[in-house]
Amino acid sequence: MMHRRQLLAALPGALALPALAAEPRVLIHVPQANLASLDPVWTTAVVTRNAAHLLFETLYGRDEALNPQPQMVEGHRVEDGARRWTMRLREGLRFHSGEPVLARDCVASLRRWMVRDPIGQTIAARLDALEAPDDRTLVWRLNKPFASLPYALAKTQPSPVIMPERVARTDPYKQVTEITGSGPFRWVAEEYVPGSRAIFARFDGYRPREEPASHAAGGYRVKLDRVEWRIIPDAATAANALINGEVDWVDQPLPDLLPRLRRARGVTVGALDQYGTFGALRPNHLHGPTANPAIRRAMMAAIDQVEVMTAVMGEDRSLYRAPVGYFLPGTPSASEAGMEAVRARRSPAEIRRMLSEAGYAGERILLMHPTDQTFYDAMSSVAAAAWRAVGLNIDDQAMDWGTVVQRRTSMEPLERGGWSIFPAGYPAAEYRDPVFASNLRGNGRGAWFGWPEDAEMEAMRDRWMDSTDEAELRRLDGAIQARAFETVPFIPLGQYLPPAAWRSSLKGLLKGPVPVFWNVEKG
Repeated sequence: MMHRRQLLAALPGALALPALAAEPRVLIHVPQANLASLDPVWTTAVVTRNAAHLLFETLYGRDEALNPQPQMVEGHRVEDGARRWTMRLREGLRFHSGEPVLARDCVASLRRWMVRDPIGQTIAARLDALEAPDDRTLVWRLNKPFASLPYALAKTQPSPVIMPERVARTDPYKQVTEITGSGPFRWVAEEYVPGSRAIFARFDGYRPREEPASHAAGGYRVKLDRVEWRIIPDAATAANALINGEVDWVDQPLPDLLPRLRRARGVTVGALDQYGTFGALRPNHLHGPTANPAIRRAMMAAIDQVEVMTAVMGEDRSLYRAPVGYFLPGTPSASEAGMEAVRARRSPAEIRRMLSEAGYAGERILLMHPTDQTFYDAMSSVAAAAWRAVGLNIDDQAMDWGTVVQRRTSMEPLERGGWSIFPAGYPAAEYRDPVFASNLRGNGRGAWFGWPEDAEMEAMRDRWMDSTDEAELRRLDGAIQARAFETVPFIPLGQYLPPAAWRSSLKGLLKGPVPVFWNVEKG
């Protein structure tokens, strides 16, 4: 008698019976804002920077301690008194289109980035040539040494990402229309729903480095099939979705919701970005009252950083540092120079006297107030109230962040659609020294929105880059900060450290300034 197992084995095609398909490993993430642009060179928007980390690669990546490590390159050789750098691309790099990544793609991409990025502009000023003598070799020929080149090529905002040459030829002041990178995830354009969802699928052609991952350095080993970003503008709705297991990870939950999330079963709350963000108010240095440095100093004197940070992050002092100066606390460049400008609290009468001596006569100051960004909304509300209390004529215009991003590009005066001041968040990790603290720059219309012009600041920054004497560097750090408190390129508001929240079943989340999705496993 033939047993049932033998009978099945004897049937034609029995060995071809289909196996049950494994469920795709999908991670659902709630970013801190709507993803409106995917070009990390065209915009400094944080959400675009975060998306770029999935889709693109850079020649170098920063590890958890912010040290630059080779990423797309095998390494580099420095010659001719540090004026010639030779970099060799590692094997196996491919774009999502299937094309190999070539050195000429890197040249075109980096030249586009250098137009928009303040550090890129610094490199360009010291660059005689950037060449691709063969498909895998890049040669930088500098007229002055720039020791921070690997650190610059690992920066994240704007990001020196590598695109195909045909895409990188796009005008730097226009957005690219083709999203093709060589990163561990590819863009699923056909499933993109603006304001609702964005999809990133694992790029099967990606070959990670051999080293263990440390934030944006090492091997980007993808353990997910897809990452889905859900745009949930309402913070309470996002928190409820996380508690109910409908989403896996919320990038920046509202501080008021943290106690509830910490109590929720199956939810972990923790600090992934240990450096956080520098809150700031960026004045217009071209037009109106904010073009007067004495008025800017009075506006800064009216701001209580602790009050602002409490409005942003709540009463938990572990979530912010204030008052702060112009460099990241705890780094060699941080100093006490000029700190009385933000530590000493002045009376309203004193600030009114400062304004009178500055020649302020009640002129309108237009504050672009983004109400759809929780942190910026809080900064704007506290600042507007403080300024009105000392007699400033504040035109507090509520708008969404997208409108701020568009309008801040205008160099027109107020009566022709211009602006006076807006809130911003700068990656605190970049404010470790005067080279990378780009919004301290005084290069006029080549500077970031606001366009401060300060030849003395630029000269001190150049001396800092050229010096190799530690004592001289520390002296310049203090002089640069003292100068910033005098000219006020931006008003510092404090360093805030928003934690993330995720389902406890997620493993392998990496610490660093940007949320990354390699090394993450979903249980």
